Amino acid sequence: MKKYVWWISILVIVGVIGAFLLGRFVFPVPAGLAELPAPELSEGQRGELGIDKNINESTIDQYLGRNDAVYRDLRMLKDPGNYEAIGGDSNLSGFVDGFEVVPFPYLVNVSGLPEAVGDTYTGDTLFHKHSDGTYSENYEESMAVLEGLFPKDKIIFLMCGGGGYSGMMKQMLMKLGWDGSKIYDVGGYWFYEGKNNVNVKRELDDGAVVYDFWKVPVHEIDFNTLTEK
Repeated sequence: MKKYVWWISILVIVGVIGAFLLGRFVFPVPAGLAELPAPELSEGQRGELGIDKNINESTIDQYLGRNDAVYRDLRMLKDPGNYEAIGGDSNLSGFVDGFEVVPFPYLVNVSGLPEAVGDTYTGDTLFHKHSDGTYSENYEESMAVLEGLFPKDKIIFLMCGGGGYSGMMKQMLMKLGWDGSKIYDVGGYWFYEGKNNVNVKRELDDGAVVYDFWKVPVHEIDFNTLTEK
């Protein structure tokens, strides 16, 4: 009897080890689920923009590729604002690999930009921001589109050129019911020096500058397909 018990114990142990190895190598544990630091504002002017202290342009490479997150760059491919006046680029000159572009000026009317930049896009938007800080929907589908682009059940990493649009985007999402503890304002691409850069801007042999926008994963919004309120 003891002999059978001994063999059963051996089989159980082998089964447990086999199950572990099968899960480890055949069905690996989903990547990118490590615990994140809670959002925390940077100090000084960067904090005023909303840029995170821990997850930002210097550290974002450590947090790329998470399957529990979405990555959103809020710039336009061609922004009418004069961002060269503040050391940036009005055209999207590059992006961090893994980020998808959702132009912030298509989501809501923009205000509060540096005076040197001037006016940005003033066309159709999903939402309107009022002077009291509240938002109203311009289309019947506005909230559905926003929730599709910024899923509430995901961690959301936001980036733009200098940090302005991404900060405004986080404020907007929180105002409309998103959980701020799951949203990180990574800051500005113009200050990114990591290993996951995708160049869009390039100079030709004759000195002319071109932008390879075909490289950019961008979510355009076709307002003609939406229903005005």
